[in-house]
Amino acid sequence: MRTIRVTGRLLLVLSLVCALTLASLAAPPTGITAPKIAYEKFTLKNGLDVILVEDHRLPMVAVNLWYHVGPANEKPGRTGFAHLFEHMMFQGSANVPEKNPFKVLEAAGASDINGTTDFDRTNYFETLPANQLELALWLESDRMGFLLQKLDEPKLANQRDVVRNERRQSVENQPYGLADEAVFHELFPKGHPYYPSVIGSHADIEAARLQDVRDFFKMYYAPNNASLAIVGDIDKAQARALVDKYFGPIPAGPPVPKIDVKTPPITAERRAVVTDKVELPKVYMAWVTDPIFQPGDAGEQVLARILGGGKSSRLYKSLVYEKQIAQDVTAYQYPLMLGSVFGIEATAKPGTTPEQLEAAIQEELDKIQKEAPSQAEVDRARNKIETQIVQRLETLGGFGGVADRLNMYNHFLKDPGYLPKDIARYNAITPAAVHRIAQAKLQKDARVVVYCVPGEKKIEDVPQTKDEPKLEISTAVDPSQQWRKEQPKPAAARVFTLPAPETFRLANGLKVMVVERHELPVVSASVVTLTGSDANPPERPGLAAFTAAMLSEGTATRSALQIADDVDQIGATLNTGSSADNSYTGIRVLKNNTDAAFALLSDVTLHPAFDAKEIERLRKQRLTALLQQNDNPNALATRVFYHVLYGDKHPYGFIELGTTASVKAITRDDLMSFWKRGYVPESSALVIAGDVTLAEARTLAEKYFGSWQGKGEKIALPEVAGGATRRIVIVDKPGAPQTQLRVGEIGIARSNPDYVPVEVMNMMLGGTFSSRINMNLREEHGYTYGAFSRFLSRRAPGPFVAGSGVRTDATAPAVREIFNELNRMRATDLTPDELALARDSLARSLPGRFETTPEAAASIAEIFVYGLPNDYFQTLPAKVDAVSAAEVRRVAERYLTPEAMTVVVVGDRAKIEPELKTLDLGPVEVRDAEGNVVKP
Repeated sequence: MRTIRVTGRLLLVLSLVCALTLASLAAPPTGITAPKIAYEKFTLKNGLDVILVEDHRLPMVAVNLWYHVGPANEKPGRTGFAHLFEHMMFQGSANVPEKNPFKVLEAAGASDINGTTDFDRTNYFETLPANQLELALWLESDRMGFLLQKLDEPKLANQRDVVRNERRQSVENQPYGLADEAVFHELFPKGHPYYPSVIGSHADIEAARLQDVRDFFKMYYAPNNASLAIVGDIDKAQARALVDKYFGPIPAGPPVPKIDVKTPPITAERRAVVTDKVELPKVYMAWVTDPIFQPGDAGEQVLARILGGGKSSRLYKSLVYEKQIAQDVTAYQYPLMLGSVFGIEATAKPGTTPEQLEAAIQEELDKIQKEAPSQAEVDRARNKIETQIVQRLETLGGFGGVADRLNMYNHFLKDPGYLPKDIARYNAITPAAVHRIAQAKLQKDARVVVYCVPGEKKIEDVPQTKDEPKLEISTAVDPSQQWRKEQPKPAAARVFTLPAPETFRLANGLKVMVVERHELPVVSASVVTLTGSDANPPERPGLAAFTAAMLSEGTATRSALQIADDVDQIGATLNTGSSADNSYTGIRVLKNNTDAAFALLSDVTLHPAFDAKEIERLRKQRLTALLQQNDNPNALATRVFYHVLYGDKHPYGFIELGTTASVKAITRDDLMSFWKRGYVPESSALVIAGDVTLAEARTLAEKYFGSWQGKGEKIALPEVAGGATRRIVIVDKPGAPQTQLRVGEIGIARSNPDYVPVEVMNMMLGGTFSSRINMNLREEHGYTYGAFSRFLSRRAPGPFVAGSGVRTDATAPAVREIFNELNRMRATDLTPDELALARDSLARSLPGRFETTPEAAASIAEIFVYGLPNDYFQTLPAKVDAVSAAEVRRVAERYLTPEAMTVVVVGDRAKIEPELKTLDLGPVEVRDAEGNVVKP
């Protein structure tokens, strides 16, 4: 559940190539052509809109159901009710045998299950093997038509706790979360449905009662207020018959009241100051702009990108790059039905006041209001927006996929086929139009300005209420619907073999790995090297990540800003980074700009300038980022956990950013040396996935990487010492509304022969929603919004970690329950149902790892980094299916050692320490944000 709220000779040759590329980038673009989506739409007699798309690229299907209800439909005193009800829809229905529908879907191999609430709608979706389509329709139709028979007071009370934990985690325990909420309080008057947060207030969530839920369901969760999109490996005629079978008998609900709300204009500037426990001030500006898909909306999105849409934007260049007074800045258009929100947000650098930041933002607003942007700026913004629309179509459903986009168009416009018109909106935008919008919309007297400054965090929490009087509920089901009690069996599965890359090597030793995908004109490419943070010297944690970050900050022929402009000019996404096992540079682009993208990828990988000024600028950014982590309990818990587990002499003991001391100490020579020994062709791979043939890949590889030279040195993997004793480590965050927990130990290496059974074991321990740890802490006890466990298996033994964000008063009980589940996993066999769920969830969801080109590229890169055979993913399902309950028990006993695990707790020490001590889990010590022991 989720809420929404945006070298000499070679250098000469490359210089000529880059010059030609820049010339081609300067040519006036004409905009992209929208891909054709062959959909079929029909409406059942009960009013349900149905949209079908037949797409056979993978043996998967996305089922995506939108209800036309959100906070826009809420009544005062029931804020957050639509979102609370989203949670209730996952609590089981009359004919679904489990309380937890996630369990049914995970057992079927679903790779994407969730629900989201935004101001204007609520949706539910799952992507699963195509032969399980009937299962998804059975489940969705049952909770549409038969939810009330299973909805009782205990379930509502539990989900009130879960949602309030979600609010603590996503709003109150997040840096600037309260200020984000305050912006909407200033934009909209009390009583307006956009005034409260989507998630609502503690008071209103706690006030929700079962009768409210039942009334809400009857009014809004009916077929005549919903639309269903099914996209994937289907036969449309068969899918239509299944929709008729499962949804046709559900009667229409009453007419849904029209939303009768007018958003009043802002006629005088509104200002507010919010205090929060943050290190750095943040400035917000926001305006109410044109509603979604109405005239002006597209132009406002283009304006937002020009102002603050990444490194090529005006605000980034001015505030972050040139003046260096902001750590980050963004501008966005948040499209909504009752009036969109145009926002600008900027976080100050240390020593910068909010007033200075506001003045610098205003300077850029004045400029764009006085003079129209250039055609190149408009082209870059438009290309980026349109490219992102097309790239999101790679996913069948979920967040932004085909099914979700068609449902969005149907929801707001009653036209699922709006995509070509949507693209045309952006193609029609001119510099003059953007100029007019800036002048008309971004006026001082029509905006709100919010400062978030360091100070006391003011939270309006309320206690839990007592149980309400029991409401008599009829559990009777229409006898004619008794057939629904039988869970549908899967259809015959389509024979499908997971992709194996085609590979070849260049003369310089560079390995090239290719997965062809020709359904959409999208290409992803990455250069992956075998030197990550595991190669950092002990005194230089963060060196690998600093080196990777510098690659896009200037080359021998391009400045940092030129790189940003060139990337956006072709609508590409360029990323550089590192992990424990590797470093990488990657780019994603539409097919027609593949050559220009490879020129950029090659340039940043092979010819970084490591300019001294850029190093110092980036050093300041990274030091500020480390400072900001002190505001984030989640980041703090992870940072301290690694440090306590591995110590300060092992590279795994640090996060990728490193430490304040190391970032200050890293020199240009350090960066150059790391790049020279790590970024060499013989220990690297070029991974390409998407709309490219093997012949095209070979040509691109030879053209842009064939001249790459360099000899690296084999870097020995660091040894990992074990033998830790159990202890509790507290990082004090006075006044924190929630506690972040980490429990774990040193786990296994990726090469461990037990890797597959360990993964199966962990799926049931904490790797799925239906896992033991999550169901215990969230569903049984209501301590948390979500809990997890995972083995972060690296080339050397990586950490095993279980974690969660829990209510402060539930800290010690939550730790106790995590250890109970760890011990239970060691002491008892999985039940047959649990074993089947763990295996099926892992094996049947594997096609989802190849759903998009970046996912496909990442999966193939895994083969290279860990030295796996090319057919690894093809043989993996059989290995997963062969894991027995005895093997799961064996690996649990071997690799889970609760008596040696470390507990890291980030929260209000005064409130949590006394009870933690009663757990008798070993000594309790206090550490600071860097993981250093705090002396009494």
